[in-house]
Amino acid sequence: MHVFDASSIIHAWINYPIDNFPPMWNWFSSQIESGEFSIPRVALEEVSLKSPECGKWLNNNDINVLQLTNDVLQLAAEIKHLLGIDEDEYHAKGVGENDLFIIATAKLSNATLVSDERRQFRLPDVMSKCKIPAVCDLDEVGVVCIPFIELIKGSGAIFS
Repeated sequence: MHVFDASSIIHAWINYPIDNFPPMWNWFSSQIESGEFSIPRVALEEVSLKSPECGKWLNNNDINVLQLTNDVLQLAAEIKHLLGIDEDEYHAKGVGENDLFIIATAKLSNATLVSDERRQFRLPDVMSKCKIPAVCDLDEVGVVCIPFIELIKGSGAIFS
């Protein structure tokens, strides 16, 4: 299963417009229907806010929306502590609260997280500056995180 961050859905929507890439979006829709693609509620809300047409398309295709559970909230709090984030003192260059919910949801779902947030090739000096891919790569977190293009390449799907 793949869990999507808002960044990847919005990236795909902008860079592969549905009018120009209908076979890709038909494939995407079939992956939603089969249960292979899901999105946490907080990510869907962000997509719907930033790209209402995309949010509407996801809802019309009945994407599986993963809810915030107590387990997600607890794991997100553990990751927050691991990053040294106190209360609501998130660093502007790092993950936010919703990002932690998304990462925790992917981990608890044993899913690959699809995120197009910028990769950090070395960890920042201050852990609270870590972006989603860097947090996922931490041994204590251990979530596979790939960008949208790697999802496409790894799928073996041919769009013609």
